[in-house]
Amino acid sequence: MKKEIHPDFHPVCFVDVSSGARFVTRSTMKSKQVEKIDGVDHFIIVRDVTSDSHPAYTGEKRFVDTAGRVEKFQKKFSRRRG
Repeated sequence: MKKEIHPDFHPVCFVDVSSGARFVTRSTMKSKQVEKIDGVDHFIIVRDVTSDSHPAYTGEKRFVDTAGRVEKFQKKFSRRRG
């Protein structure tokens, strides 16, 4: 393999905001937040969605409350007649 062409890998910990799950791995990503895990400094990367909370992986169905959105839009942008 050629030297100096591959990116540097660092120990990281991905943290899922919604579930609190932590995934310790290696990545090229860095952050300002560092935490010592098992005696090794890991960069902490915070994520909104990971495999622990994504509906495709968990099988959960989440519905967003859309009631009233169409009516609100029509009321806001309808033209007054007469």
